[in-house]
Amino acid sequence: MGKVLIGLGVLVAICGASCVGSYNKLVRLSQAVDSQWSQVENVYQRRADLVPNLVETVKGAAKFERETFTAVTEARARVGQLSAQATQQITNDPAALQRFQQAQDGLSSALSRLLVVSEKYPDLKATANFRDLQVQLEGTENRIAVERMRFTQAAQEFNTARNSFPTVVMAGLFGKRFAEKAYFTAQAGAATSPHVQF
Repeated sequence: MGKVLIGLGVLVAICGASCVGSYNKLVRLSQAVDSQWSQVENVYQRRADLVPNLVETVKGAAKFERETFTAVTEARARVGQLSAQATQQITNDPAALQRFQQAQDGLSSALSRLLVVSEKYPDLKATANFRDLQVQLEGTENRIAVERMRFTQAAQEFNTARNSFPTVVMAGLFGKRFAEKAYFTAQAGAATSPHVQF
């Protein structure tokens, strides 16, 4: 009887240590995802901060492109509203991440239209201010791609650990505390090759 109790005690101690280790690992990985999400927000905020300067620079040379300026301004406002509302628990809410991504995709599309408009104005393209802003914006877009990739990697590492046995059992005991992390997805139509016609 004594050996059985000792055996049970050892088994309980091993299970307890395993649960504590799994819990701590999930906390560490969850914090890594949240930290990486902060980096994603940081580069998106950099882009949002560049937009007004870019719009004002283009406005000076392209006075008749009001529709494009309005689209950029409205897209930036939507991003600002969504960012303030959704970023608290966005890494645990796939729907919130999708809304955030859609707003950012809308801003990307509006900025693309703005840069196409700028092609019509050679004087604008020649100004140092516009060139500097365009270079900063291109660099920021590259940073966004890198930070999104790193966020997805951190989310994948968390999800892999969370869904591995026996951690998945322990994670289930904590409900939403260790819910699966959401991933960024490709923009709609990204898989379709663009049609080029000469």
